[in-house]
Amino acid sequence: MSAIQPLHIQHDLMLYPSAPFNFDGTVHKPSHFPSSDNVYEEGQYWQTMRFKGRVLGTRMVNKGSIDEPCVELSVYAAEEIPPDEIKRGSDEIEYRFDMKADLSDFYRKFADDEILGPVLDRWRGMRVMVNASLYEFLVIATVLQNATVKRSVQMFENLFQRYGSRVAYDGRDLSVYWPPEAIHETSEEELRALKVGYRAKQLKRQAQPFVLGELNEFHLRTLLTDELKPILLNIYGIGPASVWYLLFEVFKRYDALDYISPWERKIYSRLLFDKELVDTEVILDEVSARWGRWKMLAVHYIFEDLFWQRKTQHIPWLEELIRL
Repeated sequence: MSAIQPLHIQHDLMLYPSAPFNFDGTVHKPSHFPSSDNVYEEGQYWQTMRFKGRVLGTRMVNKGSIDEPCVELSVYAAEEIPPDEIKRGSDEIEYRFDMKADLSDFYRKFADDEILGPVLDRWRGMRVMVNASLYEFLVIATVLQNATVKRSVQMFENLFQRYGSRVAYDGRDLSVYWPPEAIHETSEEELRALKVGYRAKQLKRQAQPFVLGELNEFHLRTLLTDELKPILLNIYGIGPASVWYLLFEVFKRYDALDYISPWERKIYSRLLFDKELVDTEVILDEVSARWGRWKMLAVHYIFEDLFWQRKTQHIPWLEELIRL
């Protein structure tokens, strides 16, 4: 990793998400594993970005309320940025944090749902978010495969140390993702030395279509789910266990729940049925019958509500699954 780069040029603007908007519930997901490219404090969020060839630091500050939302966005860079590029960057932030979503039908339809209703009361206005590009999200999905959260964090930080960079802004010192070229140009042996195991081949293969211009995230966002899903499944290492994460978090498809991993099965069994283990098909049938086209968003609310509870109370069965 190179020396820390200061980002001393600051651009400020205001964003106005659609109401209701829950700032903390949107920018911070306790279920996500911690990484050194972002920091959350109540009412504030710092995140680095590699966007359109620039390394940026961002800070979002909650300046409004759930029903009258307003977010102050500060963008930090090493040099002046033209206004049109600032606009594209702020548009990307709005997309990644789903700020313009209209969830009124979702709230109206399930306000009295026995399971979801109380969670909606606590987290009304929470949105799905992704704090990474499609390429960067693929890296996250790769290090999460067949590993405990603790192991995933170790692999991820090893990659940051070797291929990423560090920036300093607004009193923060954070990591920045590497461009896909950095992985494309390295060897599997070098990657394996970072203790990523079989994932070395996967990381190499996934970087290639981005380097060659074969995958364009912004074009993919315009596709219907039936067109998009086979393209994502064609990415090396992406199968049914990963594709619904991509569809939901990166592409905001609220119904993308067709597969449940073994550890998530244990969580959903307890949250939905109050049992230690329920058949996967029973879980999928239940969420489809209950929440239909909103099923993944509904499960997201329930899932994140559990992990917010974990921040203030010990949940033994959950700790056994996470092992962080």
